[in-house]
Amino acid sequence: MEKQSTDTLMMIRPINFRFNEQTAINNYYQRVIDGIKPEEVKYKAVQEFDRFVEKLRAKKIRVIVIDDSEDTDTPDSIFPNNWISFHQDGRVGLYPMFAENRRIERRKDILRKLQQNYGLKISEIVDFTTYEAENKFLEGTGSMILDRPNGIVYAAISVRTDEKVLQEFCEKFDYKAVKFVAKQTVDNQRLPIYHTNVMMCVADNFAILCADAIDDEAERKAVIQSLENTGKEVIEISENQEHHFAGNMLQVKSIDGKSYLVMSGAAHQSLKDKQLKSIEKHCEIISSSLDTIEALGGGSARCMMAEVFLPKSS
Repeated sequence: MEKQSTDTLMMIRPINFRFNEQTAINNYYQRVIDGIKPEEVKYKAVQEFDRFVEKLRAKKIRVIVIDDSEDTDTPDSIFPNNWISFHQDGRVGLYPMFAENRRIERRKDILRKLQQNYGLKISEIVDFTTYEAENKFLEGTGSMILDRPNGIVYAAISVRTDEKVLQEFCEKFDYKAVKFVAKQTVDNQRLPIYHTNVMMCVADNFAILCADAIDDEAERKAVIQSLENTGKEVIEISENQEHHFAGNMLQVKSIDGKSYLVMSGAAHQSLKDKQLKSIEKHCEIISSSLDTIEALGGGSARCMMAEVFLPKSS
């Protein structure tokens, strides 16, 4: 039986974090912060990252921290869940990335470290990156919300979430796709949301969903029905809350089996009392301020955590 949540995370400590012009083309959450120098941006990002890791470890969650490389221009390396996924059977997925400067985030030395330094077993690498030559992309667990025990993947189709690559993922990893289009209002236009994980999150017994982002009524009903059919309590958030990254959350476990829902400080503050009570029926909340990372990177807490389900080497 696949587990939905893990007690082990991999996170990349940033070195060259900054606003990435290549991703801003279709990531409408990114925004420039005026009057802040590059060195101050890097300093603030590292401070936010370190505080976040400290809070996770204080709750007995294993965090494998890998330093970004100083030799590469990788402004978004802090979001590793887009290029890699780890699975209980020892397989690792590598994914095709929209922005060219994000493709160099994929580092084989990280896989070696996980095996040699942390005693984790990698049985096979399932590589989807050849799709980059066809301009087809699937950005890991940014594009796909995995319901691992039920073998369902929720995917908002966009430039960064291609149906053909998604289908191959489903065939290789034995998942069934629930596909839909999610949109947000940008300058009075309804434009596709770049990653599914900004508008929904699936946990053991509940799901966070911005249903208002799914304009097509039939698609919206299909998503809610699928979640409810698998025993999830659906906790809906508004589009305004989604813009505060209230969909960008991840359930994790401590080494002694306690469940937590991890989110940013902004996401936490945006939630109403009723929503908080619904979440806290299931698990405790961990939140940390990620204001600089969210503004310039256009991603939040969930994007920073790559879930590690790999078995231990025997």
